[in-house]
Amino acid sequence: MLCLCFFIRFVRCISAEVKYSFPEEMKRGYVIGNMAKDLGIDVKGLSDRNARIDTEGDRKRYCELNLKTGELTVAERIDREELCGDEVSCILKFELMLEQPLELHRVSFQVDDINDNTPFFSKQMIAFEISESAIKGARYRVNEAHDADIGQNTVQHYVLEKNNHFSLSVISNTYGRKYAELVLEKELDREQEKEVKLILTAIDGGTPPRSGSVAIQVTVLDANDNAPVFSQSVYKASLPENSLQGAVVVSVSATDADEGQNGKVTYEFGRISVKARRLFSLDQDNGQITVSGQIDFEEASVYEIAVEGKDAFGLSSETSVVIKIVDVNDNTPDILLKSLRTPVPENLPPGTEVGIINVQDRDNENKQNVHCSIQQNVPFKLVPSMKNYYSLVIASELDREQVSDYNITITAADEGSPPLSSSKTINLSIADVNDNPPVFQEQFYNSHVKENNKPGSTVCTVAATDPDWRQNGTVVYSLFPSDVNGAPVTSFLSINGDTGVIHAVRSYDYEQFKSFKVLVLARDNGSPPLSSNVTVSVFIMDENDNSPQILYPSLEENSFMTEMVPKAAQAGSLVSKVIAVDADSGQNAWLTYHIAKATDSGLFSISAHSGEIRIQRDISESDSMRQNLVVSVKDNGQPSFSATCVVCLLISDNLAEIPELKDMSYDESNSKLTFYLVIALVTVSTLFLTFIIIILAVRFCHRRKPQLMLDGAVTIPGAYLPPNYAEVEGTGTLHSNFNYDAYLTTGSRTSDFKFITSYNESMLPADLTQEKVQTSLNDLEGLDASMMPFDHLFGAAAIPNAYIPSNYTEVEGTGTLHSTYNYDTYLTTGSCTSDFKYARSCNEVTLPADLNMKRVPPALNELEGLGEVTTESDPVRLFSHSLVQLFYILCS
Repeated sequence: MLCLCFFIRFVRCISAEVKYSFPEEMKRGYVIGNMAKDLGIDVKGLSDRNARIDTEGDRKRYCELNLKTGELTVAERIDREELCGDEVSCILKFELMLEQPLELHRVSFQVDDINDNTPFFSKQMIAFEISESAIKGARYRVNEAHDADIGQNTVQHYVLEKNNHFSLSVISNTYGRKYAELVLEKELDREQEKEVKLILTAIDGGTPPRSGSVAIQVTVLDANDNAPVFSQSVYKASLPENSLQGAVVVSVSATDADEGQNGKVTYEFGRISVKARRLFSLDQDNGQITVSGQIDFEEASVYEIAVEGKDAFGLSSETSVVIKIVDVNDNTPDILLKSLRTPVPENLPPGTEVGIINVQDRDNENKQNVHCSIQQNVPFKLVPSMKNYYSLVIASELDREQVSDYNITITAADEGSPPLSSSKTINLSIADVNDNPPVFQEQFYNSHVKENNKPGSTVCTVAATDPDWRQNGTVVYSLFPSDVNGAPVTSFLSINGDTGVIHAVRSYDYEQFKSFKVLVLARDNGSPPLSSNVTVSVFIMDENDNSPQILYPSLEENSFMTEMVPKAAQAGSLVSKVIAVDADSGQNAWLTYHIAKATDSGLFSISAHSGEIRIQRDISESDSMRQNLVVSVKDNGQPSFSATCVVCLLISDNLAEIPELKDMSYDESNSKLTFYLVIALVTVSTLFLTFIIIILAVRFCHRRKPQLMLDGAVTIPGAYLPPNYAEVEGTGTLHSNFNYDAYLTTGSRTSDFKFITSYNESMLPADLTQEKVQTSLNDLEGLDASMMPFDHLFGAAAIPNAYIPSNYTEVEGTGTLHSTYNYDTYLTTGSCTSDFKYARSCNEVTLPADLNMKRVPPALNELEGLGEVTTESDPVRLFSHSLVQLFYILCS
């Protein structure tokens, strides 16, 4: 099917054969025609498709194609006579080849003859011997003038110089060529004139005409009245090419009716081409034409020669000899590589064309039928595309890693007898494509590393290979980004990107982690890059770097443990147990117990593996009541580590029997705690009495100075701050969109935000700044009566907990309200100015962002009635509340 598609494609292309006609002898660069325009081909595609003119065999390239303009120009001087000789039609055939896809166009050039050759005669002088007895009207044939041009440009007529004896008659032969005959007009008289000299001129029909002349010398003799006559008007002969020199082609024969010397005939070539004169010779005595040069059918298949027969006195006749050259299968097929794509990328699919092969055979007919083939062990095949053209296509998938180049031998054989063949070897390289990822030599890697290793030490080496070529096969190693125990893998390992050697970044501790896994990536440098990965498992090998740790008895400083042993305990009874662990593993964690020192070495024993302390014998009255055992715990590592502890054993059935417990029960920390409690009690009592005195003094001063407005800022002790308020230092932006009710103190003439809380009734824009403004006096009305008892406490108004709203948040200092809400401001009576102290939010009106609330002096009418409220308040209730607050502070 593929072959059929190629065939149909080429048939379509060849059907548009282009023919051009131009004169011979044109200068180099002469524009013959525009092939791109005539064939309907885009000029821009000529260069991309590698357009070119191909000739058959080793013929000269007489024309060339301009890839930029598509014009066909003359490349070499063209001489029609040299190329085609006497042939009337001189046609040169070429092929225009285009690739991607393959197209072939036939191009024919008709070379027109111009009058560039002058007629000439084969002899510089023609001699005639005519008898004086010749009668008037006798004719004498003159050798034909030769003109290499054809048609109108060849010899058209002859002109004879004026004389007294001869006239000229021009005659055309059967081939259209013209020759001249001298016609005797006046009898010759030897006694008057022995010689007659004439000038004959041959003129062609070109523009301007060209001419050639020859001298004719007529010698007057005695009578000879018969001219030679050939046996045939035309002689035909067949001559195989490659005939040996000296081989007889044909023999011509002419007879003369005269006798003696007048009847002897000699032969010579008449009209003959230069090429034929080199190949053939004529025996002037017997008329045999023999081979004198190398006959080649491929150069010329027919030769036509004129032979003249002449007697001794100048009478002559002419005959034609036609020699047909017979083709012999003497030429092996020529294999021409028209196009080859090398190197070939290995990822091209089967069926892709990589080359164009042309096979030519100069022999004729069936011998030109050439069959082309290649060997069977290559992944390529030849697909006939048209006559004598083959496409070299990929037959199966290519793999450069298996075979990097191919030597393809193409064999061409004709159908001659015997058949001739030829071969040509083509080297085709395969270009590498990055189609192979790196492959690790092992499916996974395990590495065992001892703990406490040195940073920078080698953990293991990974190796991957890539069969691709050059950069496609260059492998670079890296660690896949991941975490090991919550830390980046690069904090544990590093890898050499070129060699694949993995190094430890830090020292490992078996007790922290026993193993971990990482992914190692191997990536090549192809485009696009390919990669593969492998798992590297790192196992930490334990070393004996940890001493045994005794859990029981406890080894804390200033503490010891004592075990009671009944006096009636029998031998083998378990009295205590030492418990120890080792952070190491394996044999490094195998612990053995033994008693290093004892009050009575024979009374107790310890199990080497379990640490159980047992009585070896029955207890006697002579044994000491207090037994101290120094137990040593040792691991099985190399080198081994050990730890010791002291086990105190009391042999008694009753604690009262042990006078040493008094010393043992003494605890220095308990005595210190008692000391601190005594100090605290004295301090609390002192502060309580001081507070009572201050309360009485404040009440006494308040009665003497009831005015409301005092100098200085309001100071509220921490004891009176509501527990659910947040104090904010400074004044600034309200950061939340809430309404705030603000309470003002009376300790100064300005108001500061002190305590704030929000409630969500209406929103304010974010980051609204409220400036401080002086509070009007009328805003303080009624505050004096309610707050009068506290306006002199610590130099500023003090607000007891009973007057602080329960849903407020305490904020230290004066500053920005952190919620952008509206605030209602309440004033205290500690001074003539109002400070923001307590605030609660209400969602009634939304304020713009960053609105500053200015401080304003309180109006006097707002303070009316405050004194009455204060005097009417219950002093007992206030006093009891103050005691509770003081007690709370002391306890804290």
